[in-house]
Amino acid sequence: MEKRIAVMGIIVDNISETGRINALLHDFREYVVGRMGIPYAPKDIAIISVVIDAPQDIISALSGKLGMIDGVSVKTVYSKK
Repeated sequence: MEKRIAVMGIIVDNISETGRINALLHDFREYVVGRMGIPYAPKDIAIISVVIDAPQDIISALSGKLGMIDGVSVKTVYSKK
């Protein structure tokens, strides 16, 4: 299956769920190119960006699982290549 590059933007409104987010990212670690997490204390949120190189269905599965976590919003942008 053809791989694609994607960037996931994750906003975490419920900081207590960061353990579940990290566990999911760990489960998909073979596809993760890099990630950056920024805690934003004034708003009590975290912002995470994740670059992924994976088949479309894997990217969608991870995005869907992350989006099902309470207090987590995810948007994914795909490369055109």
